[in-house]
Amino acid sequence: MSNEQDTTEVDRRRLLAAGAVAVGGLALVDAVAADAPGKQVEDRGAGLKITRLRAMPAGPKAYVKIETSHKLTGWGEVTGLEPHVACALAESLFELLDGENPTRVEYLWQKVYRAHRDMRGGPFMTHTLSAIDMALWDITGKAWGVPVYRLLGGPCRDKVRMYPSPKATKLGTGGPHPFSGNPKDVLGLAKMVEDTRKRMGPDYTIMFDAHCAVPPPMLIQLASAIAPYDILFLEEPAVPGNIEVFRRLKQQIRIPMATGERDRTIWDVIGYLQNGCIDILQPDVGHTGGISQMRKIAALCEAYHVPLAPHNTCSELGLSASVHVSASVPLFLIQEGYLDGHIMPPGVARKSFEVDKEGYASLPQGPGLSVEMNEDAIAKVHADPKRKFKWPHPQYADGSVRDY
Repeated sequence: MSNEQDTTEVDRRRLLAAGAVAVGGLALVDAVAADAPGKQVEDRGAGLKITRLRAMPAGPKAYVKIETSHKLTGWGEVTGLEPHVACALAESLFELLDGENPTRVEYLWQKVYRAHRDMRGGPFMTHTLSAIDMALWDITGKAWGVPVYRLLGGPCRDKVRMYPSPKATKLGTGGPHPFSGNPKDVLGLAKMVEDTRKRMGPDYTIMFDAHCAVPPPMLIQLASAIAPYDILFLEEPAVPGNIEVFRRLKQQIRIPMATGERDRTIWDVIGYLQNGCIDILQPDVGHTGGISQMRKIAALCEAYHVPLAPHNTCSELGLSASVHVSASVPLFLIQEGYLDGHIMPPGVARKSFEVDKEGYASLPQGPGLSVEMNEDAIAKVHADPKRKFKWPHPQYADGSVRDY
């Protein structure tokens, strides 16, 4: 075959190949177009409307149920508030939600949070909004038939490390402590940490919760005493409100410090990160503004290389909401969670995940938050006189007011 024939044959093959690619490309374009939003794919959330909000007190907590035009319902949990006040606020806020599409979660969060310039933020607004936000994510997951963590970008891990568990525990202060301690005050707490380490061994995870009940001078003394026992973190080293206190503690304490359960939204936590005074952040999905704010806080923390160890004292409903976020964020340490009727009697909220003997929770299964709520059990808790909310009366031995 001559060179001219060779060239002609090659050109012919290139032309045929190009034609095949063109035909295939058009087919691909047609296939994509067929699946494009607004064409063949149904937007299951487009026609949804919020029709009702019910708020139910349950002992020291409350639950919010949001109903929709398509019979999908979503649940959220209010924690850390006087429950009757929280229920009244949630029902008042329904005015801002009535007739709205529940899958516009971010829009509705902003609408509620920023609705009244004089009531923006604060614990009552933000804790109640946290429950509403959980319920909106629950509905949205159910509308698309997927767990909430799928809507948050999918799981970043196959299981979620939790405490308390057979492999991890958190020790507490046992009550208020003086401004600066005598040896008995300091060494008594230190011995609790020492004894736990000796009993459980080097593979066991220990955390210590100062609970804002150990004033900074004594906390510095205590941190020096427990440093040899290698705890995972020292929690709530100071009352929020003055970032300089946290900076001073960070300069003198070498144990990793964690805080965040009493801080709300991205605007409360950013100061810790900017000032480098916290090693681990502990947002609570029931305090900080719900799933929507918790995932934003996680993104801020990622930028500063600060992992999340989410605080949680909710029932299985609020805990499940937190587990969905913990599963979906890249920089995560450990999740707090209390099971087996510790927060609410069994049956009030039925979770869909299990915790193994190593202390890892499986990913929730089922659409939305993947929690089954029992309204009869909620009403029973509400009727129990032993479970009523009571305002605390924290005092020192001399009668003065103390934190916690």
